[in-house]
Amino acid sequence: MGTAPVDWEEARSLVYAAGLAAAPPAVEVPLGETDGHTLAAPLTTLTDLPAFPTSSVDGWAVRGQGPWRVVGRVLAGGTPPPLADDGTTVEIATGAMLPEGATAVLRVEESSRTGDGLVSGTPRAQAEWRAPGEEARRGEALMPAGSPVNPGVIGLAASCGYDTLPVRRPPRAALLVFGDELLTAGLPGAGRVRDALGTPVPAWLRRYGAEPGHLHGPVEDTLPAHVDAIRKAIEGADLICTTGGTMHGPVDHLHPALAELGAEYVVNTVAVRPGFPMLVARIPGPDGRPRFLAGLPGNPQSAIVALVSLVAPLLAGLQGRPSPVLPCVTLAEAVPGRGDFTHLALVRVDPVDGTAHPVRHVGSAMLRGLAQSDGFAVIRPGTSGEPGAQVPLVPLPLLNGERP
Repeated sequence: MGTAPVDWEEARSLVYAAGLAAAPPAVEVPLGETDGHTLAAPLTTLTDLPAFPTSSVDGWAVRGQGPWRVVGRVLAGGTPPPLADDGTTVEIATGAMLPEGATAVLRVEESSRTGDGLVSGTPRAQAEWRAPGEEARRGEALMPAGSPVNPGVIGLAASCGYDTLPVRRPPRAALLVFGDELLTAGLPGAGRVRDALGTPVPAWLRRYGAEPGHLHGPVEDTLPAHVDAIRKAIEGADLICTTGGTMHGPVDHLHPALAELGAEYVVNTVAVRPGFPMLVARIPGPDGRPRFLAGLPGNPQSAIVALVSLVAPLLAGLQGRPSPVLPCVTLAEAVPGRGDFTHLALVRVDPVDGTAHPVRHVGSAMLRGLAQSDGFAVIRPGTSGEPGAQVPLVPLPLLNGERP
C-alpha cells in the first residue's frame, strides 16, 4: 500500500475486516471465567424460563373458593404434590413451585385465619405466579453472537442452564513506547517531556476489550532496537501498539522496522485530522498466525484519535464483535471542517438534551480537552459542522468495549 492517506471511513472498514478475518476460533470456557469475553455463538436458552410455574409472592396457593383448609407447605426447591380438592391450600414461598391444581395465589399480607384455622381472603385478579416460558421459550435466542459477556450475560446464561460458554477470548495487547526524549517519572525539563501514553493507552485498550500485557519503553531510537522490541512483543500479543515514529524523520524507525519484519500494511496514513500518520500493519507471527501492529502518532491527542479510529474497529473484528456503529449528535456550536480530511473534534455531550459542545485545549499535543470530553464529533471531508447539524459521534469507551 502506498502512503496516500486513506479515507477515514474506508480505513475503519479495512482494519475491521482484517481483524475479523484473523479472529481466533471459539473456545469453551467455564461460565464464571467468561467476563470480558465475546459470545462466539448466539445464547439460546436450554429450557423454558421459568422452567415451571413459580409463585411471585409469599402466601397461599389455593384451589377453588375459600375459606381454605391448609394441607401443607411449599418452599423453594421442593416439588409439591397436587392440590386435589377444592377448598384446600398450601402455604407457599416466593419462588416455590406452584402445585398442580392451584387456581390462585393469595398474598400472605392480604389473608387471615378463621377461628377454626381456615385461611380466608380474596386473591387478586392478576395471577400471582410466573408461568413457564414467560421470559423465554426453550431454544429462543436471547443474545446474538458477538455480544460482550458481562455479569448480566453470565447470570442470564446460568439461568438458561449453561455451565460453559463458547466464546472468543480477549485479544492480548502489548505497548511499545518510542522516543528517547520521554521521561517515565518526574517533572519535564531540559528538553525532555513526560510520557503521556504509556500509562493511559493500556487502559483504553482494556476498555475496547483487549487484555493489556507487555509494556516496554522508551525504546532506544535505533532501527535494531525497534526491530528487536517488536519481535519480542509479537511472541505474546495479538496486537502491538506503538507510540511515535509513524513519520519518516531521522529517528523514525517504525517503517523500516516493519519492512525488515516482512509486514504488510492494512492502512498506512489516514485522511483525518488530527493524527493522520497512523497505521495498521499485519506481521507474520512465529507460529504462522498473523499479528497486528497499530502505529499511533507521538502527539498524545493524535494517538487517541488513532486508537478510536483504527484500534477500536480492529479489536472489534478480532473479537468477532459487530463493526462499531456510530450514534449521531446535534452540534450546539459550529465546528470547522478540515478540507479533504475528516475532522475528529472533541465534544462534550449535554446529558439533558444530547447536544454536542466543542471543548477547548484540543491541540495535537494536548490532553486537557480529551479529559473533559465524551467523544469526537465527525466532520466529513468537504463539509463544516453548522449549529444544529446532525453528525456522527465516536464515543470514548466507558467499560470493556460496551461503548465502542
